[in-house]
Amino acid sequence: MKKFHVVSVCAGAALLLFLLWKIGIGQLWREITALGWGLIPLILMEGIVDVLHAVAWRYCLSGSARSLPFTRVFRIRMAGFAINFLTPTAALGGEVTKGALLSQDHQGVDAVSGVLIGKLSFAAAQLLFVSCGALLVVSRIQLPRALWIAMVVSSGLLALGLIGFYLVQKYGKLGSLVRWLVERNVGGKFLGRLEGEISGVDGALQTFYRQHPWSLLVSVFWHLAGFAVGILQTWFFLHLLARDGSLPVAAAIWILGTWFDLLTFAMPSDIGVQEGTRVIAFKALGFDLITGMTYGVVLRLQQIFWAVFGLLNYALLVAEGKPKRPLAARGGDSALALLGYRRGRE
Repeated sequence: MKKFHVVSVCAGAALLLFLLWKIGIGQLWREITALGWGLIPLILMEGIVDVLHAVAWRYCLSGSARSLPFTRVFRIRMAGFAINFLTPTAALGGEVTKGALLSQDHQGVDAVSGVLIGKLSFAAAQLLFVSCGALLVVSRIQLPRALWIAMVVSSGLLALGLIGFYLVQKYGKLGSLVRWLVERNVGGKFLGRLEGEISGVDGALQTFYRQHPWSLLVSVFWHLAGFAVGILQTWFFLHLLARDGSLPVAAAIWILGTWFDLLTFAMPSDIGVQEGTRVIAFKALGFDLITGMTYGVVLRLQQIFWAVFGLLNYALLVAEGKPKRPLAARGGDSALALLGYRRGRE
């Protein structure tokens, strides 16, 4: 897995260097400086998006974690984003970071269930946003037929996966395999302990869906609102560069870019990928390469700014409340490991 991470990062960096060579650093710099002071509101607008996504995540929390004040939920989410952005762990390390921070003051099983439900809500909203949006703007987008087919098929498979993930959560089947092995005396004491913790998470998930049947849908709505703000960001960017920036055009660019993000979510690093996909999105709408590359750089600057903000909050949150007992003692440590991260990121 580490080799895959290294290869992915190197490939992304090579793509980024190729794009910079193709476009020209000097020309790119002129485009960025042409944004002027407008670059500041472009970066700050991302904060509105993060607030809306944090509102959405709060509806996914269960048990005692549901009583957390919004400011703390927002800070924990931004800490997770910082770890995801700064470390190449395919958007998994940040989820564990959020779970660990949640479990400082609350039960580990509630923290894990909140992370799992939040992951489902975000992915479902992103898929719904690009699916509905693509139907509205597909006529404006010029892409090769093979690419269209690959994107549609991939999205369909992802939809099936999300439906399965939802059913597993709702009916408490996350630990089915572990329970089956334990019943047959496979795995010894380790699996026995793991079975107890995962069963606790399954119970928390079932309780959430029973006590808050509409919360997942409300969460998806707030995520959709967050994605929609990106259309205004894109329109403002085009307006600053005096490009043909009508809202339908901005919507088409943003939806296509979000679609690319959805289908590349498993990449351990989006270095070069984000810039490359934005170049494709702008090219598909009739813009030149430099405009797409400039947009990709602006997105990168947004991420850097808010990642620094999140990292500062991570340090403060850890300092404010270090767990008095190991996470495993409160339950949920092994379950957090199921998210695919030993020690690391979101």
